[in-house]
Amino acid sequence: MLLLAGALRAVTVPGFSRAVAVFSFTVALSAQPVRGVLQHRPPLSNLSANYWSHLHPVNMFNSYNVKSYHSKALKSPYPGSDVERSLVPEDKVGWLIEWKDYNPVEYTAMSVLAGPNWADPQINDKGFSPKFNERDGEVERKSLNGLYVVENGRPRNPVGRTGLRGRGLLGRWGPNHAADPVVTRWKRDGSGNKVAHPVTGKNILQFVAIKRRDCGEWAIPGGMVDPGEKISTTLKREFEEEALNSLQKSPEEKAELEKQLHKLFSQEHFVVYRGYVDDPRNTDNAWMETEAVNYHDETGETMDNLPLEAGDDAGIVKWVDISEKLKLYASHSYFIKLVTEKRGAHWTEDLGPECHE
Repeated sequence: MLLLAGALRAVTVPGFSRAVAVFSFTVALSAQPVRGVLQHRPPLSNLSANYWSHLHPVNMFNSYNVKSYHSKALKSPYPGSDVERSLVPEDKVGWLIEWKDYNPVEYTAMSVLAGPNWADPQINDKGFSPKFNERDGEVERKSLNGLYVVENGRPRNPVGRTGLRGRGLLGRWGPNHAADPVVTRWKRDGSGNKVAHPVTGKNILQFVAIKRRDCGEWAIPGGMVDPGEKISTTLKREFEEEALNSLQKSPEEKAELEKQLHKLFSQEHFVVYRGYVDDPRNTDNAWMETEAVNYHDETGETMDNLPLEAGDDAGIVKWVDISEKLKLYASHSYFIKLVTEKRGAHWTEDLGPECHE
């Protein structure tokens, strides 16, 4: 217990000293003898969202934005159902806060219980012995945010309570891995010149957005990582399926798409975000994680040769101007904001001083 307290004080130190303190804390924990399963020691996933902001500064665990970070995973009714989550007060989201009366609703959708190939069996089904916190055959059960607690045989959401047990619409117990390709270009006028925002003077960035069929919200055209699939493959496949309707193309048309996309997806790119996602489908025992990657078409010539066409889970697809006014699915607005910061593009008209930690 003293080790935990000391680590939490240490992480408030700015700069690299903070990272060193966290590393020491992790080693100290892992050096302790393992007794039973992970829930008998306090792993990193046992920390509240406030402390994650220091442990994972590249992720969106933001100490001054915790409410918005873990908010969509608390809303009712649960997507695609009439199920109401148990109400979780803001001050009791974190697992470190004792709440003996917490008894959330249990819900797993029939589409999951039907046993499709993308879903796990029920946790107590005979013959099902998942290996949490590690790669389990072709299924990746490791979290991008480190170790998570397994309690009574069930993984525990690393961010906190959601008011719902079970898996909801998610197939896997624990982390459900996705990939989100953020394809961008500069907005240009009729003469091909970049268009700057009239207030900030910064160039306006555009990204390929889809309108999801399931909920009607605008989003990045991403999707789930198939068992054994590389993230890079998922990113490219999902963009082809949702933004270019590749599933309905002839072999010849698909080959041409592949050729054009190779130019974009093989060039320099950067990982925007890796980790937990505040997704409305999350539960206490199953949650979404993603790797969002930005592929930028600097001249616009590559994407000009690829006409957008909605397919698979997308109802509509189009280029969208990026600004803080965007309202997107799950944590996608946050990913887009990070891209504008990296590219030096317009995001907000508010030119006041930024809030710093």
